[in-house]
Formats: sequence, C-alpha cells, structure tokens
Amino acid sequence: MFGVNWEEFASNFNAFKAYKSYSMGKLSGGERRVIETYLVLKSKSLITILDEPFSHLAPIHIEVIKTLIKEEKRNKIVIVSDHMYQHIIDSADKIYLLKNATTKEIKNLKELESYRYLNENVLK
Repeated sequence: MFGVNWEEFASNFNAFKAYKSYSMGKLSGGERRVIETYLVLKSKSLITILDEPFSHLAPIHIEVIKTLIKEEKRNKIVIVSDHMYQHIIDSADKIYLLKNATTKEIKNLKELESYRYLNENVLK
C-alpha cells in the first residue's frame, strides 16, 4: 500500500513482523492506528496531515512515530494536530495553539502555561 515496503515497516515496529499476512480486521485499534500513521507518513505526498497520531498507541510505538515524523519532515511538510502536545514539542518547527476557533503561534513554550496547556514539568 502507498508504495511502502513491508520489511522497512517491520524493522521499525518489530512486534508487527508476525502480522504480515493478517487482515486489518484482525488487528487491535492501536495496531491499526500504527499502520495507518506509518502509511500516511511514508506516502510519497508533499504534505502529510496527522490528526491525533499518538492516541491509543503504546508508548514504545509513540517514540517510533515521533522519530519517523522527525525523519519525514526533512522531505515534506508534516502537520500534526494532537491534544497530546508533549509528544510533538521536541520535533515541531512551529507550534500553534488552536482554541476557541482561533490559532495563535506559540513562540515560547511558557506561553502555553497562560492557556493552562502546559506545566513546568513539561518544560524540564
């Protein structure tokens, strides 16, 4: 699918090596989410939009997806919308807060404290 190599996928997500012949219907919601996110990230598009890619994923898979986002943004635009913002702070070039039907560019992470989206533990 999408010209993505299975062996490359399985090398990023070792737990999936045994699933090569499985249908998507036999996988859990989190497993399907990993595959969907990987396919979208690795597609040959110039722009990739990910809506809540970290929801329902195991922590180990979240780390792999974060690494893949960092790699893929070298070759394309990657837009991530997620309420689990702590997972994208390190890999984002720009951060925008969407609130009350408006957007605000966040130039300093401390600005998020005033919107009650961030506490000092995340800044460390």
